[in-house]
Amino acid sequence: MTHPETDDTACPWTQESILAAARGFQEVRVLLTAAELDLFTALSRASRSAEQLAAELGANVRALTILLDALAALGLLSKSEGTYRSVPSAACYLSSDSPQTVLPMVLHSVNLWDRWGKLTSIVAGPAATRKATENSLEAFIGAMHVVASPITPRIVALVDPGPARRLIDVGGASGTYAVAFMRASPGLHATIFDRPAVLSMARALLTTEGMTDRVTLAAGDFYVDPLPTGHDLAFVSAIIHQNSPAQNVELFRKVYAALDAGGRIVVRDHVLSEDRTQPRRGAMFAVNMLVGTGGGNSYTYAEIADGLTQAGFERVKLIHADSHMDGLVEAFKPT
Repeated sequence: MTHPETDDTACPWTQESILAAARGFQEVRVLLTAAELDLFTALSRASRSAEQLAAELGANVRALTILLDALAALGLLSKSEGTYRSVPSAACYLSSDSPQTVLPMVLHSVNLWDRWGKLTSIVAGPAATRKATENSLEAFIGAMHVVASPITPRIVALVDPGPARRLIDVGGASGTYAVAFMRASPGLHATIFDRPAVLSMARALLTTEGMTDRVTLAAGDFYVDPLPTGHDLAFVSAIIHQNSPAQNVELFRKVYAALDAGGRIVVRDHVLSEDRTQPRRGAMFAVNMLVGTGGGNSYTYAEIADGLTQAGFERVKLIHADSHMDGLVEAFKPT
């Protein structure tokens, strides 16, 4: 006899479903924070802009806007012409003055949050938590490789390196995309630009793939150092979300300098709808950047295009709409 818990035909797990389960806490945290701020009560009485609500709460406008957009993406708020309102079915249970409110129970879950955060150390002791922290860089780069590997052939096909002969992969991590581009274009050589500790991981993958002779590993920090020059294609993958708009303009200017005349930049990242609520995953990722960076965010196509134009690029175009951080924006350095 089989059991639902162990029968793969009854409950099949996939990479996507496991990753969705692993990041499920993000949506929970957004709901809990909204409950702590009593947003559903305030927004059940009248529509408010982020600026109006921030003034009432004494909150940070940028942070509150990102939170409100995430709540709208989750379907808990509606957004229209820059104002937000509680969805009636949500307000029924989450507004403090509703007779059917479950808000006290949700607020009890806020108290449980910190306790559950200690689960690893309770089970395995403080040493396990310290070890996880010490291995965080390796875990992060490894995670990026795991997530990227299944989609790289599709992304490379959408980018279409065409006649390009020198690729620079900015912040190229373990080399996942550089390898995929070189597989697709046998005449292509790549430069992977990243920090020294990361390049050691790239070297291991390139050795395994037998591609060390087609790659230059260039150590540096793109926040500080110029990029190597002499390229006709630049790939900037999953980087702009960690930057402020000003930092992205500066990065795009460095990429511009790294490209030959007529060279092309392709940016892969979340590309939000103009109201900043779609795709849902992109709106949630903006919250991840809010808590994890000083100025990062998910950006709309118009915002990305503006940054590229400020850096000197032209012929900016969205070549693939975003659904799973697979939005692609291209632009060209003038000839």
